[in-house]
Amino acid sequence: MARKAPGFGDTLDDWLVAEGLVADDNGASAIADVPRVRAMLIAAARDGRVLSYSEALAGLGLRFSRPKMRAYCRTLDKIDEDGRAAGEPNLAVLVVRESDRLPGQGWWNGVGEAYGHRGEWTGPAAMALVTRLQGEAFDYWASRAPK
Repeated sequence: MARKAPGFGDTLDDWLVAEGLVADDNGASAIADVPRVRAMLIAAARDGRVLSYSEALAGLGLRFSRPKMRAYCRTLDKIDEDGRAAGEPNLAVLVVRESDRLPGQGWWNGVGEAYGHRGEWTGPAAMALVTRLQGEAFDYWASRAPK
């Protein structure tokens, strides 16, 4: 028997699917849809723009919440893991906090450290690394834009 979602009236399972946190019966979960999220990031890179976490989730038809953001970050990790294997630049660096236009702490604990960044994940040194990596993504994907 399906449990009820407190205050939502539907089952908890239906609510989790509607929030994009788990796959529906067809296996589709907006947050975990690697090809869809990757396509959004490549489009942003070709346009030379970054996305806030809220904008990225809104592009999937979802409102921002911390659980959704954490699930979305796992998708970003998968996209970048596959991209590294293909010799592509980092795409997760294009998703930033609205407050300071830098990626979140989880990005710094993985990718930032891989690029030798051991300091604070805010401030001028952090911004310099992010700007460089974003530029690499912009250049790479702009050069591969369909003519």
